[in-house]
Amino acid sequence: MDRRTFSRTFMALPAALHRAGAGESLFVSTPLTDEGSFTDGIEGPVCDAEGNVYAVSFARQPTIGKVTPDGKGEVWLEMPAGSLGNGIRFDRRGMMYVADYSGHNILRIDPATRAVQVFAHNSSMSQPNDIAITRGGVLYASDPNWKEKTGQIWRIDIDGSMHQVAGAMGTANGIEVSPDGRTLYVNESEQRNVWAFRIRPDGGLSGKRLLVQFPDHGMDGMRCDVDGNLYITRYGKGVVAKVSPRGKVLREVDVLGARPSNLCFGGPDGRTCYVTEVEHRRLVQFRVDRPGLEWKLWQNARKPKAAR
Repeated sequence: MDRRTFSRTFMALPAALHRAGAGESLFVSTPLTDEGSFTDGIEGPVCDAEGNVYAVSFARQPTIGKVTPDGKGEVWLEMPAGSLGNGIRFDRRGMMYVADYSGHNILRIDPATRAVQVFAHNSSMSQPNDIAITRGGVLYASDPNWKEKTGQIWRIDIDGSMHQVAGAMGTANGIEVSPDGRTLYVNESEQRNVWAFRIRPDGGLSGKRLLVQFPDHGMDGMRCDVDGNLYITRYGKGVVAKVSPRGKVLREVDVLGARPSNLCFGGPDGRTCYVTEVEHRRLVQFRVDRPGLEWKLWQNARKPKAAR
């Protein structure tokens, strides 16, 4: 190595080490909660601004559990009669949205009061499963029909009105918006496809293209990091796959159980990935090299506005 090459490499080291998290083990899973702390309906993890993790079916159904960053869990909310939660998201104001698949609802919950209201309802939904959210607060919900192995996608505007924006799909499941807000990713569990749609200015979808297709095993939830990489739970394979915005599988992370259902990002720097794992009915966690998009949105929402 010549002196110029060595100099460039040496100067790049501090930034590279900071980016990857120097001195820590990345992409190595450890349990966060005890085995059996959730039921086998464990799903929908999401982190609040303080780093607590919320997931459905803690201790019993139908509930939402709250788990502190050190793994202490409790029943945070008893779901309304007839409702069963799945995917959960927060908006930038801190309001919680839950896909209620048995009630065909999107519920909105005020964490300060734990008051639950039906934000959106459509009886033609098969099973609202997971939720993505834009910076402006518009929701997109996946809606699989498991019996027929079909699915559709709904857009829920900030007034609660619902619009079908994609039909004739396979079993639509995991769903996420890219960091620039221009792309909606949706996976099909049975068909093992991940699709990318262009989000039009009016909120509609167009330009459907195949991002990646897996040769085996299913998929469930997926979330983006700040660079636009997708983290996808591979249900049945027991891993989380990290996939680039171009569809290249960058790595797979063992999550200590065969059936990971969903995931989210949190922790003090946004670089802790939390996974709901069905086989052992618990949350597991691993550190990553770049923050999750959810965490970044939280940080932006919490910054005080500049004085005028």
